[in-house]
Amino acid sequence: MPNAKGWIVATALLAVASAVPGVGMTTRALAAEKTRIVAAENFYGDLAGEIGGEHVSVTSILSNPDDDPHLFESSASTAKALADAEIVIYNGADYDPWMDKLLSASTNPDRRTIVAADLTGRKSGDNPHLWYAPATLPAVAAALEAELEKRDGAHAAAFKQNLARFDASFAALMKQVDAIKSKYAGTEVTATEPVFGYMAEALGFKMLNYEFQVATMNDTEPSPSQVAAFEKSLADGSAKVLFYNSQVTDETTKRLLRLAEENKVPVVGVTETEPAGKTIPSWFGGQLHEVEQALAGLHK
Repeated sequence: MPNAKGWIVATALLAVASAVPGVGMTTRALAAEKTRIVAAENFYGDLAGEIGGEHVSVTSILSNPDDDPHLFESSASTAKALADAEIVIYNGADYDPWMDKLLSASTNPDRRTIVAADLTGRKSGDNPHLWYAPATLPAVAAALEAELEKRDGAHAAAFKQNLARFDASFAALMKQVDAIKSKYAGTEVTATEPVFGYMAEALGFKMLNYEFQVATMNDTEPSPSQVAAFEKSLADGSAKVLFYNSQVTDETTKRLLRLAEENKVPVVGVTETEPAGKTIPSWFGGQLHEVEQALAGLHK
């Protein structure tokens, strides 16, 4: 999960009003009359833009799909954006612990925080990749719509309409999930990290080598027995699909990818950041399509 290095420097620079947004931050049409929203991750930022439309300005802190979110370091521009925000959205469950620290250093009684983990009953120690859990994004969207109505009642009808549109598009994704589950529930799969874990569960898959994944996520060395079990699941064909975090490809991951290729195990890359040019439906839908293609190829 992203570490908290550099947050002290960032908080010390909160008062730098002229800070320029740095690399890794994207901003939508900042304007004084718009509700200012900061999202820790760009998929929550995309969601905020969908619900708020032209009546909000959104800054996403983690926004570059080519960067490893685990190596994130906050900056003066991050601190400045949070200091000015009226609504802040972040993941929680220890995925972005630097947010709590930055927010505590910049108190604002009028600022509202929306934490995905709090909305979905997740806590420290749970798999923190909450956005892949089907309940998460609709819960965040509903909480955000309610808060925008409070702050900008004149545009309540637009917010409600935008929420309904998002819910409909997400429901279509869940139909895609249900269709895959109806065909392939019980399929054994594995992954280098638990990024796609909640979605794999929703698809009805049986996840192998979870302890290995947690060790990798936490930057600890998997045990020899965990490594051996993982390699065996690829070599003997018990794992039908290998999911990997395409933003984090260390030597261990590369070795497992080679082993999957040698044993003709389909590989599906997933990301912790919404890719450029994608929306939540196209991002999730694309990954689900890859999963379906991989499994269909095994059953020809």
